[in-house]
Amino acid sequence: MSLADAIERFVSDGASVALEGFTHLIPFAAGHEIIRQRRRELHLIRMTPDLIYDQLIGIGCARKLTFSWGGNPGVGSLHRLRDAVENHWPRALELDEHSHAGMAAAFCAGASRLPFGVLRGYLDTDLPAHNPNIRRVACPFTGEVLAAVPALNPDVTILHAQRADRAGNVAIEGILGATREAALAATTLIVTVEEIVEALPPAMNGIVLPHWVITAVAHCPGGAYPSYAQGHYARDNVFYKQWDEIARDRSRFLAWMHRHVLATGDHRAFLASLPQEAA
Repeated sequence: MSLADAIERFVSDGASVALEGFTHLIPFAAGHEIIRQRRRELHLIRMTPDLIYDQLIGIGCARKLTFSWGGNPGVGSLHRLRDAVENHWPRALELDEHSHAGMAAAFCAGASRLPFGVLRGYLDTDLPAHNPNIRRVACPFTGEVLAAVPALNPDVTILHAQRADRAGNVAIEGILGATREAALAATTLIVTVEEIVEALPPAMNGIVLPHWVITAVAHCPGGAYPSYAQGHYARDNVFYKQWDEIARDRSRFLAWMHRHVLATGDHRAFLASLPQEAA
């Protein structure tokens, strides 16, 4: 189905939504469609919020963020995230902060339909003092004290992938992060893909998500831009650097969002609206 139809049908106000993809295959097109459809009160979940969550937060879609490491990779702060936390603009944002390991454990627990995940971590840090969702449990076999985090079961997980076949099976190649776990933990799974093929070719360091775990597939070439899609296009590092200046100022941020996201009808129009060197 089309991406617009998938978002309209499966992402509702107040939903918990995970847009996953680690360093690459970040589903920017889907995030922009959520913004265009003006979804509100979302609980956003993601290992590293990246620019797409800065945009979703800054435009007012989010009430809560469950995350690990909130920054603009290689550049600095996510200024819209920071403004929401420090100044409640455009609204207050509830934080549920974890480490990458904690997020992975929570997604694994969710995928297994267990109530919580356990890990060796957190106990020598001050994060548990700031996050009541980090608890301690004793191993019933050894007595070892472990950290426990509640399972993550998003209402909707959205991924970007390289390929889907005609039957709806999806192949993801490259750095996987918690992609598989976030997919299996969700109630609804939407995947945007670079191409639809007759048969999925074998790939190194790849996974296949079978059609029976996927709710909707949308053909969306370039759907991860400005992040990269291994085997298709590179990460636009210039864009990430430029975003730091765009996002620092509220007025400049809003003007950029209206011009390039809200005033464009889909991801193809978004790409066409960018300066030629960026697109």
